[in-house]
Amino acid sequence: MADPKGFLNHGREVARSRPVQERLKDWNEVYVPGSLLPIISKQASRCMDCGIPFCHNGCPLGNLIPEWNDYAYREDWQAASERLHATNNFPEFTGRLCPAPCESACVLGINQPAVTIKNVEVSIIDKAWDSGSVAAQAPERLSGKTVAVIGSGPAGLAAAQQLTRAGHTVAVYERADRIGGLLRYGIPEFKMEKRHINRRIEQMRAEGTRFRTGIEIGRDLKATDLRKRYDAVVIAAGATTARDLPVPGRELNGIHQAMEYLPLANKVQEGDYVAPPITAEGKHVVVIGGGDTGADCVGTAHRQGAASVTQLEIMPRPGEERNANQPWPTFPMLYKVTSAHEEGGERVYAVSTTHFEGDEDGNVQWLHLVEVEFTGGKLNQKPGTERKIPAQLVTLAMGFTGTDVENGVVSQFGLELDERGNIARDADFATNVPGVFVAGDAGRGQSLIVWAIAEGRSAARGVDRFLTGASDLPAPIRPTDRSLTV
Repeated sequence: MADPKGFLNHGREVARSRPVQERLKDWNEVYVPGSLLPIISKQASRCMDCGIPFCHNGCPLGNLIPEWNDYAYREDWQAASERLHATNNFPEFTGRLCPAPCESACVLGINQPAVTIKNVEVSIIDKAWDSGSVAAQAPERLSGKTVAVIGSGPAGLAAAQQLTRAGHTVAVYERADRIGGLLRYGIPEFKMEKRHINRRIEQMRAEGTRFRTGIEIGRDLKATDLRKRYDAVVIAAGATTARDLPVPGRELNGIHQAMEYLPLANKVQEGDYVAPPITAEGKHVVVIGGGDTGADCVGTAHRQGAASVTQLEIMPRPGEERNANQPWPTFPMLYKVTSAHEEGGERVYAVSTTHFEGDEDGNVQWLHLVEVEFTGGKLNQKPGTERKIPAQLVTLAMGFTGTDVENGVVSQFGLELDERGNIARDADFATNVPGVFVAGDAGRGQSLIVWAIAEGRSAARGVDRFLTGASDLPAPIRPTDRSLTV
């Protein structure tokens, strides 16, 4: 246990952010470098070594949170890193990007601010990288079996690393020009600098994982041909069918899906463009969708010099305290102010877009909206609340509806889908096609990064059992596991 009186002696402190006017001038991470280590030992001491650590259940990976909190409190960073990596392949990703359902389940959070689990996690892994203690773990011997992984997001990378360490020869296929999936092109640099991905990829290469970029399975290489080349295949291609907004004026220029807009900003940081082909500079920007992807669009638009930024959400504004129907230790829907929201802009709740209006050249200029409310179990418009707001760039950040069945993988493999439109799988993450497995959003539907890693690790165990008849790899979850952390 850490300090038995830590939660009594110390309040919650989180990472300090750089001043808004400073960070809007660059694309670096928003937090003050090195600001966590001086306080993290005290913050870790607030962990109470609960009889039943509900944080374990709140985390899909089953992270050993009290154990590495204790090591962090004692500043035994090597031991802390080992316990952290025991359940999580990429804690530097989750420590920056996960919404921390573990903190919502923290026992201290019943009547006090929860332990800063996420900050402790990222401090441990950053310290491990800085000290050189994160090393490649190449297998002692090879199995002679080969595995192809389709997709290099967190699920695909986790599956690939686990299977490589089990002794299989693994190749990861990515349709983009760089490895990382949404970690690379969906997450802005100010939330996670891409150097964190790059050094993990180098670690995986040193372990033996092979990477093939610029190859789209189903188009550049037939899925059936891939299956013939490899003993097993893991599909971790994500849920890539974006939810659209079929209202009048949708065809106007300047209306884009978030995943058309965000990757271009990241490509500028990679040096591919001097300026992004789609930019918010000098424009009135409207972001439709109130989730994390919407916030990413907000922060990106600020850095590109937007004239104004407005974020629309169809649901009412959440409260700042738990609702009675979302009791501890569930993951509650709360009003959240991200770093992007701190930087400016307006957030408008309980509104719905009715149509877009453009100029004579076909460019969007106005967005018409109306206030809505739930009455009689239905979403209804409130008469007399119609208005329009300037909109010269609109990004749609309304989530994803499922697997892209047009990409060839589903049809060429002959895969079955479940009732939610995702690729169906059994308890071992196996599809209806022998030797073909699925992990992450492609099988689960749109979810969190921590679920993607957990699915990748669990699918790797299923593949290992298929190839060898048994497996010592951990399986943190089952395909049927679902909770309010989705």
